[in-house]
Amino acid sequence: MSIVVFDPDRVDDVDWQDRMRHPMAEDPSNGMWLSDTEPSAIDAYQLRQERLAKVRAWLKASDYGGVILFDPYNQRYATGTRNMFGYFLRNSTRYIFIPAEGPITLFDYPQSYHVSTALETIDEARPSKLVWSSVSGKDESTAAPFAREIADLMRKQSPGNKKIGMDRSTHLQALALEAEGLEVRDIQGEILAVRAVKTPQEVKCLQVSMAGAEAAVSAVRDAIKPGISENELFAVMYGEVIRQGGEFIETRLLTSGQRTNPWFNEASGRKLRPGELVALDTDTIGCYGYYSDFSRTFRCGPGRPTDYQKMLYRMSYDQVQHNIDLIKPGMEFREIADKAWKIPDRFVDQRYTSVMHGVGMHGETPFIAHAMDFETYGREGHLVPGMVVSVESYIGEKGGREGVKLEEEVLVTETGGALISRFPFEDDLLGNP
Repeated sequence: MSIVVFDPDRVDDVDWQDRMRHPMAEDPSNGMWLSDTEPSAIDAYQLRQERLAKVRAWLKASDYGGVILFDPYNQRYATGTRNMFGYFLRNSTRYIFIPAEGPITLFDYPQSYHVSTALETIDEARPSKLVWSSVSGKDESTAAPFAREIADLMRKQSPGNKKIGMDRSTHLQALALEAEGLEVRDIQGEILAVRAVKTPQEVKCLQVSMAGAEAAVSAVRDAIKPGISENELFAVMYGEVIRQGGEFIETRLLTSGQRTNPWFNEASGRKLRPGELVALDTDTIGCYGYYSDFSRTFRCGPGRPTDYQKMLYRMSYDQVQHNIDLIKPGMEFREIADKAWKIPDRFVDQRYTSVMHGVGMHGETPFIAHAMDFETYGREGHLVPGMVVSVESYIGEKGGREGVKLEEEVLVTETGGALISRFPFEDDLLGNP
């Protein structure tokens, strides 16, 4: 089968109506989309090896003997494995021990080891010592056996090194490890820093994930009509995400009419009325476990948008475009905050919580706060090529009738920013002829 090569900077190859596109995909005329189990331009083996190498380089540089990963996102980053992802988001019963050098041990739910052991990143699978704690409440009785097994692995694979990292667990597990003589460190922030700069394969994963999210938003746009409910539109989006090989949506941010103001209301049974705005945020865990995070606002027809709606939309659009233009390697986070688009006073109270934030397997570091919030929420740092950020905007005045949410996902390159999200904006709301 011949491979059709697309220019990622073009959009005339995009058939939004039939929701088929992506510069990374095989011939889109077959109507198939990519998932973990389908061939693609992504080298999954290289993806896993490069990420694991970054984790181990950090462990060695920071003098860790090993790390225990409970967070399913970190597990997937380091090893490429996943299992009952939603279940283990709330139950810390699946964990992976990664030494600075040597075999990696997976502790998994009984009878499910085969899901992960096919991958070269897992050398051994054992039953989790914590698997029943989430249903029996016996954390105290399971912590000690858990700690003894981990301490034994540390002695064998990192002899003489007692420094071990954990990203998430209860304090009981940490205390039990300390009772075994280990020095426990919270490494969630450290591993997020490792993950902040993406490999070329990760960038491809983000592009593939975005393709599915944009297809889902296109489906929503087509389905908007008077009388349809927010929940029905959200179901359209979710269904298309799954059909495209995605996994789940982290939030329910799809609202209409007066429920678009303030932002962060969630989808409800409210039915759309003619002439109203419909705003959404994708927040999608898509193909290969990578996040797609962009926002759009539409209008439910018939008729034309009001001057007030166009004003809101144009301001939000201008905010996003201005702040994208600030993206350059080496740019300090505080400098971005200081130079960001100035929000008119009437919209300040309901501003979005950040100018931009990192994107990877979910919303990640960095978090770049507004100048007025920097002392409270801001963090020092600078943009590095390979980071991916979502540039945010919400424009809606306190007590206003509606609001507009727009957002773009952008790769930081050696020369500036390159769009990953390419879904079109609404000409009628921009006031274009």
